[in-house]
Amino acid sequence: MSNDTIIATEHDPLRPLRYLWRVPLLLLHIVLGILLCSLVLSWNQHAVMKDGREPTVHRMIRWWSTTLLRIFGLRSVRIGQPLPDPVLFVANHTSWTDIELLHSQRAACFVAKAEIASWPLVGWLAANGGTIFHRRGSNHSLSTVMQVMVERLRSKRSVAVFPEGGTGYNGVLKVFHARIFQAALDADVPVQPVALRFARDGQRIIDAGFREDESFAQNILRLLGGAPMDAEVHFLTPVPAAPDARRRMAEQSRERIAAALGDSTVSEAVA
Repeated sequence: MSNDTIIATEHDPLRPLRYLWRVPLLLLHIVLGILLCSLVLSWNQHAVMKDGREPTVHRMIRWWSTTLLRIFGLRSVRIGQPLPDPVLFVANHTSWTDIELLHSQRAACFVAKAEIASWPLVGWLAANGGTIFHRRGSNHSLSTVMQVMVERLRSKRSVAVFPEGGTGYNGVLKVFHARIFQAALDADVPVQPVALRFARDGQRIIDAGFREDESFAQNILRLLGGAPMDAEVHFLTPVPAAPDARRRMAEQSRERIAAALGDSTVSEAVA
């Protein structure tokens, strides 16, 4: 663990007070999200960026995500500039907040595990946001997902993926799977790595995401009462297209994300 990396402590006398105002705000914000999905996203979810300008629905998604993060005490901070649509964003993955964090800066279609589709309310919200659902461990599902990704990219919509294939914990940057990069090659769009990093007073908080054996509900409750912190979105230098060399694209993406996180363990194998 580096000197600028810390684990958040549990001794926080202000935690009960934060619940008093954050919980009502969260419930109100969820209701607002349902209304937005019903009245706007459900019939305008295929809007695309034109001449580098975001459509209104994308700005609404960014506003809703930014506000949601603020309710949890997370201040979204952009570092670097995202490429204009369409682009394949590849990011590290620590928790459910990663989707909202990226959405706070750029609306994109995410690839997520199929189980989310059956979650009450969350699945419906995700589907209306353009999420592409993947059943892990199924080659048939992955092939279908890849096809949908290419279709979305060719229709000028950006797609965001987590090449680790699942969430890590305590800041661990896991193996990057290379096959997912084929979608960018097939659609002839750039790949931009994105490092998602949590910090307080300049020091990285490695357990802002999931802790080992922590459930979704436990993570929500912990973050909802936690002290404020910065949630950084680092848009990094795009990786060059390398036909027949997806592994190298995955390696370079992981190396750039690890460097932005301040992680020295960049030599881990890429699947």
